[in-house]
Amino acid sequence: MRAPPLLLLLAACAPPPRAAAAAPTPPGWEPAADAPWCPYKVLPEGPEAGGGRLCFRSPARGFRCQAPGCAAHASAGRSLRASVLRNRSVLLQWRLAPAEARRVRAFALNCSWRGAYTRFPCERVLLGASCRDYLLPDVHDGVRYRLCLQPLPLRAEPAAAAPEPAGPAECVEFAAEPAGMREIVVAMTAVGGSICVMLVVICLLVAYITENLMHPAFGRPGLRRQP
Repeated sequence: MRAPPLLLLLAACAPPPRAAAAAPTPPGWEPAADAPWCPYKVLPEGPEAGGGRLCFRSPARGFRCQAPGCAAHASAGRSLRASVLRNRSVLLQWRLAPAEARRVRAFALNCSWRGAYTRFPCERVLLGASCRDYLLPDVHDGVRYRLCLQPLPLRAEPAAAAPEPAGPAECVEFAAEPAGMREIVVAMTAVGGSICVMLVVICLLVAYITENLMHPAFGRPGLRRQP
């Protein structure tokens, strides 16, 4: 049964269905434009919380982790990620919602690596509230690292109520692949395969020479000259 021409005309002229509104873009990984520097302190090992020299670093704006030269690892909350580069350095990046960022005075970064029976601390860093990334310059191949970032809330004034916590700690784990060793293994495998092919060719050539050139000289007694 054919539809009336009027219904077909209305269906053709009807506007296409509108797509659902896209979700708002989450806060970016980069710091604000008015924060050109990231102040931080590398704290000494041990129970003491003080010490450390104040340093400044410029943020890594526009960084993109692209394979195969980079491997990205994210925390469970997806707000902390570690980009493991082939030069054995790790760029740690994090993001906060604007309302949460206003309650943060600093960030505490704790690094540890897993041994055979226990975990060992590797670095403790105190970063300013404007920081959104930190670079670990050198990590060991094949070692399982764990980085935890804890936002520190603003200090409350004596007459004010206790401040709300800025947020739970986010942790990310990763292991740097031994890129140099992997390349050596690949090269050795290629060389070993070439040597095996050459040996097979030599064995086949020796078998061919033995079967076709050596046997006629010793296996035909009828050709001997009669006295």
